[in-house]
Amino acid sequence: MAGFTVFGYSRCSTCRKALLWLENEGFDFEVIDITLNPPSADQLHQAYRQFGEVKPIFNTSGQSYRAIGAETVKKMSDEQALQALAADGKLIKRPFVQCPDGRFLIGFKPEVWSEQLLS
Repeated sequence: MAGFTVFGYSRCSTCRKALLWLENEGFDFEVIDITLNPPSADQLHQAYRQFGEVKPIFNTSGQSYRAIGAETVKKMSDEQALQALAADGKLIKRPFVQCPDGRFLIGFKPEVWSEQLLS
């Protein structure tokens, strides 16, 4: 079975914690630098379908998000928002993880990951 695809950023402490958790739990994973190779438009659309909205995908505390501005993001259609996310990996909440079964995990909350992956 293929492992997890983790889109992260080496200087992100949350990403480092998530990778350590995956390692400690014995999961196989590949790490991709989200700033150089953001998730594809297709992956973002799949995550959008899973979560039912684009809001959880945005890194609302990042510089790219602040540069655009929350009001501008709120005015975007879902399609415009997904295009913006695909164009700038720094807009995407980290880590952005595609699980082997096709589901997505966004951000790192150990209790959520445990529930989703260890149950």
